[in-house]
Amino acid sequence: MKHSLRLARMSRMDLTPNPAEDEAATHADTVWREPTSTARTLPIVPAEPPVPNGQPEPPLAPADTWHAPPVSWRSVPPAPEPPAGDALPGSAGEHLLQLAYGSRTRAERFYQDQLSGKLNDEMIDFVGRMEMAFIATADAHGEADCSLRAGPPGFIQVLDANHVAYPEYRGNGVMASLGNISENPHVGIMLLDFVRDRIGLHINGKARIVEDDDLRAEHDYLPEETVRGRMPERWVVVEIEEAYIHCRKHIPRMQYADADQAWGTDDVKRKGGDYFGVKKARKQAAAELPRRAITSQSAGPPEGWFAPTDCR
Repeated sequence: MKHSLRLARMSRMDLTPNPAEDEAATHADTVWREPTSTARTLPIVPAEPPVPNGQPEPPLAPADTWHAPPVSWRSVPPAPEPPAGDALPGSAGEHLLQLAYGSRTRAERFYQDQLSGKLNDEMIDFVGRMEMAFIATADAHGEADCSLRAGPPGFIQVLDANHVAYPEYRGNGVMASLGNISENPHVGIMLLDFVRDRIGLHINGKARIVEDDDLRAEHDYLPEETVRGRMPERWVVVEIEEAYIHCRKHIPRMQYADADQAWGTDDVKRKGGDYFGVKKARKQAAAELPRRAITSQSAGPPEGWFAPTDCR
């Protein structure tokens, strides 16, 4: 009865701040406080009903303060913290979003059924017939890069169930992937079969750069010429941490076609030249700079400009 009366009284009460009444109140259920910031104050939550067995009535719950989240282009629903000692594979971020978006059960089933810490026989066979791989790396600051590596079937060597290696040839000299690996060893390898089975394989792990002679001293079965006329300068050896399937539902069906592969060429046109026109645009911009300067000088002072006078 006491609790019902208090709820009824709270529903009628005027929450307009009045310091005089607050000081005079001898048994107030709520106290209004001046906010100390621009944050919005939530309504005070009424107390729970009295605890049975003659226990004292619990006090009213304190008011909570709500702060507006930072403005973002996409709002992510709030998610509870994962349970302590969560030993699931993957990152804390993916675990939180699984809880936020309600996909935790599906994710746990995928971890249980498809995620492996090493290559099994089927994966080893798959790697051995792949002719291309997408290599994802990032530097020490997390700036990411994704690059293509390609070669004849088996150009990615399976050293054992826990290690793969792919060759690095002479290229444009930028060393973007190797530079990232030198700062941050974490890499992701994406292998896709577009032709036969339309399926993919992810390999994630830690990479290290090994010179060609050094790796051959440990693995003398490595081919000397993985691509016609090209010898590897060095290798990237990846210690596997995760290997898992990429489903086929969005992998397009492709077929082999005759192609004039220019393996190892330095011919600019055969490599693609300035296909996207970056060099051409910069050359045109550089040629226009002197003309703009001449035009600016011959046009005279801009409108509204006055020559300075001698104020001394």
